[in-house]
Amino acid sequence: MIKYTNVISSVKPEPIKIDDFSVWIAENVQEVTVTDTEMEGEEINRKEYHYDLTQYDKTEYIQMQAEQAKTLNEQITDTELALVEIYESDIQN
Repeated sequence: MIKYTNVISSVKPEPIKIDDFSVWIAENVQEVTVTDTEMEGEEINRKEYHYDLTQYDKTEYIQMQAEQAKTLNEQITDTELALVEIYESDIQN
């Protein structure tokens, strides 16, 4: 994983982009209006996008997603068990 902070672009980044080797995640995207002054003194406004960009190797990203899925599944199972306990305690009362 490589983190790039304070990236500036004139094009709004996609939240996730996948190329042949990497997965790129853009976060904390902020649209900023920048005022430029031309030689003739005229001001021109343009948009820039400031954001943080993280580059993951594809294998690393897949492993990370698999770990997150496993954690979510464990949380769902714990929630289901808690709901069963609540349901059963309501039936007994």
